[in-house]
Amino acid sequence: MSSALRITLASVAAAVALMPVTASAQDAKNQGYLTDTQGGIVRAIGANVCVRTSDWTPARAVAECDPDLVKKPAPKAAPAAKPAPKPAPAKPEAKPKPKKPVMLNIEQKIELQGMPFAKAEMTADNKAELDKFFAGLQKATKARGPVTLGAIVVTGHTDRIGTLKYNMALSERRAVVVKDYIVAKGIDQKLIFWEGKGPKQPIPVTKFCDNKMKRKALIECLAPNRRVTVEAVGRAQSLAKPKPAAKPAAKKPAAKR
Repeated sequence: MSSALRITLASVAAAVALMPVTASAQDAKNQGYLTDTQGGIVRAIGANVCVRTSDWTPARAVAECDPDLVKKPAPKAAPAAKPAPKPAPAKPEAKPKPKKPVMLNIEQKIELQGMPFAKAEMTADNKAELDKFFAGLQKATKARGPVTLGAIVVTGHTDRIGTLKYNMALSERRAVVVKDYIVAKGIDQKLIFWEGKGPKQPIPVTKFCDNKMKRKALIECLAPNRRVTVEAVGRAQSLAKPKPAAKPAAKKPAAKR
């Protein structure tokens, strides 16, 4: 310790002996260090060192004067980490909307030829042909599904033998006979439209039937005209697979000059 510091400490000690009031304040505040009347710790002049009393022990050290002897407060525990926010529930993937089926317009026609002369009757062949015709409409194919009928047009025809008035009435009766047969098969009669055309729409090949022919031969020659036409109109779903998109054509390398 330097001589100046010793003189300072000695003079301070003497002053303490002469100041009992200050000593009492010291006892109240901290007996390890010398304090002034206001309770502040006295420091040696020129050395800025806290003046210790004879009662000083390391246990009475304060951080202001002897920071190395004072136990440092335990570090505060780091605040508990906040739990990670729960991920938002994944939105369910939107289901693709089903594509609307492609619909086809269906129009099919059959000619029930060879009906008896001057009669409104269906032959056995006529009935078999008509049954097969409607069965085909209800059966799916590679290109389409079953046909939903929208309308059925039944048209009666005659040959040219006889008067126009007679043949018009006969053609209508033939149309009605076929219409009734279709209804008996379970098809709604509200879908069926019928009419008679008489001899106005002959089959082209019968133009070669000469009126000079014998009557029996002429009747036989004109047999295709004695008929009923059945036309079915409806819609069916297309079953054809869509064609794959065409690949872009590869670019040809530029010709060298």
